[in-house]
Amino acid sequence: MKRVIFYFLLFFIITLEVGGQGTTNDSTMISRELQEVVIKASKDNVTYKNIPASVSVIPTNVIEDNEIRSLTDLSATAPNFFMPEYGSKLTSPVYIRGIGSRINSPSVGLYVDYVPYFEKAAFDFDFFDINKIEVLRGPQGTLFGRNTMGGIINIVTTSPMDYQGTHLNISAGNYGAYSINTGHYGKAGEKLGYSIALNSLHNDGFYTNEYTGSKVDKLNSFGLRNRVIYEISPHLTIENIAGYELSMQGGYPYAVYVDSLFASKPINYNQYSTYKRNLFSDALLLRYSGEDFEIMSTTSYQFLDDAQDIDQDFTSDSLFFVVQKQHQNMISQEVIARSSGSKKYKWLFGGYFFHQQFDNAVDVNAYAQSMPYLKTYDHRITGAALFHQSTLADFPIKNVTLTAGLRVDTEEDLMDYFYDRTLRGVYSIIADTTYPSLKSLEIIPRFALNYQLKNSNFYAVVARGYKTGGFNSTFERPEDLTFNSEYSWNYEAGIKTSFFNEKLKTDAALFYIDWDNQQIYQTVPSGRGSMLKNAGNSVSKGAELSVSSNPFKGLDLTISYGYTDARFVTYKLNETVNYDNNYIPYVPRHTISIQAGKTFEINSNVIDKLKVLAIYRGAGKIYWEEENTFAQPYYGLLDAKISFSRNNVQFDFWTKNILNEDYYSFYFTALGNKYVQTSKPLQFGVNLGLKF
Repeated sequence: MKRVIFYFLLFFIITLEVGGQGTTNDSTMISRELQEVVIKASKDNVTYKNIPASVSVIPTNVIEDNEIRSLTDLSATAPNFFMPEYGSKLTSPVYIRGIGSRINSPSVGLYVDYVPYFEKAAFDFDFFDINKIEVLRGPQGTLFGRNTMGGIINIVTTSPMDYQGTHLNISAGNYGAYSINTGHYGKAGEKLGYSIALNSLHNDGFYTNEYTGSKVDKLNSFGLRNRVIYEISPHLTIENIAGYELSMQGGYPYAVYVDSLFASKPINYNQYSTYKRNLFSDALLLRYSGEDFEIMSTTSYQFLDDAQDIDQDFTSDSLFFVVQKQHQNMISQEVIARSSGSKKYKWLFGGYFFHQQFDNAVDVNAYAQSMPYLKTYDHRITGAALFHQSTLADFPIKNVTLTAGLRVDTEEDLMDYFYDRTLRGVYSIIADTTYPSLKSLEIIPRFALNYQLKNSNFYAVVARGYKTGGFNSTFERPEDLTFNSEYSWNYEAGIKTSFFNEKLKTDAALFYIDWDNQQIYQTVPSGRGSMLKNAGNSVSKGAELSVSSNPFKGLDLTISYGYTDARFVTYKLNETVNYDNNYIPYVPRHTISIQAGKTFEINSNVIDKLKVLAIYRGAGKIYWEEENTFAQPYYGLLDAKISFSRNNVQFDFWTKNILNEDYYSFYFTALGNKYVQTSKPLQFGVNLGLKF
């Protein structure tokens, strides 16, 4: 930590010495305008300053400056946001304020251009063509329903109605990394907008398998996004947004951890492991604007087809090899009617329907038992909801705004299960079952107060969170077939304010979350697979602070800090073991991000602007299991970037993890062993950007 402070002090001295030629850069302008930015995820057109919630907005320039290329790169950038690296795009859980889920359905909602991502295997996609990212912390179930206990991540891509032009970005770095991204955004007249963007990336991998002498985590990925908007009339607009990604990667750089050495052995397993995924999403939007109301219809579809081949013992012995395939189709329909204008009373009514269907297969070869077996699942989930939100200004007193919302959410979960095996040459059918459906009916309320005092907004929120129960895809005992829903009550208070003529902006929040039946990841009794079980009562409490400042011309400073104390209050594993008062695993106690950027106006024949950026991100302490016996201490990463630009050309030199910080990004136990994934090493590269 001392080294990090030294580097930041050095950076500040350099920038201040040359500060006489500084100029206000794009991020400062966006920071000043942020208070008026409409939060798309709110669904009621409320601005950042007036929304009674803890929110982080990451605009385009910050995404580019910070080299944010996936959700994992957002860790700590938003307070109490953490998405660890798990070895492949398949397992991509997100944790906000201590709430998350390693397997099965997510506990944090993700929407990309109005398409809900209900399956975590779709979360880790490549970022390109992104306009902004909104992170709303705390339960968002009243407007979004199931599986949003931790919050919502809303990703908005670039619209051709807001930007027209063509760009080409080329990047190259060490470890054989390179990417190409291009996009064109145009308008045909005033009513029709269209865009197409393409992205391709490759890297040779960071981790070497000692057994084969080759990299285990090579990645090739290709993405496409298309958007068409037609303003049929001043009142009616139709829009279609489609996105596709093909991803092919090696993965799972797991090494055996040895307690006596306090270190891990080299990665050493004999069967190459891969993850391949096709992901397609599409949203069709219809908007009608009346004199004092708006109606919006969103029809969305997502297709996911993936395959995981994995050496499940991660050793040089041939013990278990698993092929897991997943085929998902999801369709949803939402209709919202809301008031418009600046009236004191605002209303919103909505209806929602979705159907999600999985065809899953798990093919296991247990070499030691000479027992190959196959499990298949036909899994169908159907849900519907009605919701309403009312907002009343100057109530009960002047400058106080009251918001109240209610959602009625119903769901049905069905699964057919087939299990056959061959044991020492003898084939048998173990199970061929249609399980009784799981049905639920939930009432999800939310109440919020917002008080405006000059340039400050104080708010308080009480909201209920809900995450649906379901079937375990891996189980060995009848009592492990299903797990129950979990529920929470979230209590939050915060302030959004500014000082010194808006040169210093501060957001702060305190929260307390009390939740029951928490769904906890556990291995099945044999150790070959994982499942969810319900714990007792848990509590998460903490604080968040975001500060942005422009103290000198051309100098931008941003600090984001999150503290989370998430523990089991009562969790009895069996008659002899309980984890009462233990920390909840996978949740960093602290997250911190410090960013400092300086832009210089050069005005030479070669360079117009020079920008220097330093970024520090830290997280920890993180416990990896309920026993709290193995933890990753706090660690910090230092990144930097230098950008040179002239007219429509920009050249960047960037580095990540400059100090080559060594830490464990993941830990788990299986088959009597402990496994870890180590951190990625120092990375560096160059970017070339062209705009036409």
